[in-house]
Amino acid sequence: MPPERRDFLEQMVRLAVADGPDVVCLQEVPVWALARLEGWSGMTAVGAVAAPPRLGPLRWPAELGHAVTELNHGLLRSAVTGQANAILVAPRHRVLDAETAVLNPRGFRRAQARWLGLDVVARLVWAKERRVCQAVRVAFADGPTALVGNLHATGYAGDERIADAEVRRAAAFVEGLAGPDEPIVLCGDLNIVPARSRTLHDLVVEGFSEPAPGIDQVMARGLPVSRPEPWPEERRRLDGRLLSDHAPVEAVAA
Repeated sequence: MPPERRDFLEQMVRLAVADGPDVVCLQEVPVWALARLEGWSGMTAVGAVAAPPRLGPLRWPAELGHAVTELNHGLLRSAVTGQANAILVAPRHRVLDAETAVLNPRGFRRAQARWLGLDVVARLVWAKERRVCQAVRVAFADGPTALVGNLHATGYAGDERIADAEVRRAAAFVEGLAGPDEPIVLCGDLNIVPARSRTLHDLVVEGFSEPAPGIDQVMARGLPVSRPEPWPEERRRLDGRLLSDHAPVEAVAA
């Protein structure tokens, strides 16, 4: 967004980091852009490819996908560029290690589909695009380490339990990597709102902070944070354009 011939990804990233955040979690990043994130942001960038760039059934170089998409970003979007997640960390902090888990592998989908009684359409939608959760351990300059998880769950209005299952899997993945009493921050486009999510309710019971009302979240355990707030439209306008179809969601450590 906005759906024009050119893209505004660099402007989005520069705007998101302009006030010097500690950590920024990005979703739906074109794979070609991963190599440019550090230059645009001035932060350490850790990427995780979810859907590799393809032309039909064939994988092809990310830069070739970029060149084709340059013809008309508004029309082609991510059709040939693939998609990735990325975590940006301010240079005053250190990235210690990183891991990635697939959220919808075949075996998990089959087991959950039987458990949830998913119909054929839901099963096909779930299998259409690979989804991942990345986890990065950050050593903060003024405190202990924390594990930051970042995901983009499958969006399917026909059965939001798919997204809920992926969020639960992502939380379990990050929790399994965390050390005893190590703070956890779980972020991303969860594609389900708290009012309809059993997983988000359970995470709050398990000690995570209260989620925002929408689908984009920042939730923490073991680290006091403010309730996440979406940016107002005026904060994400550039030359009259409303950048992105998602408002950045921001939380502040107490």
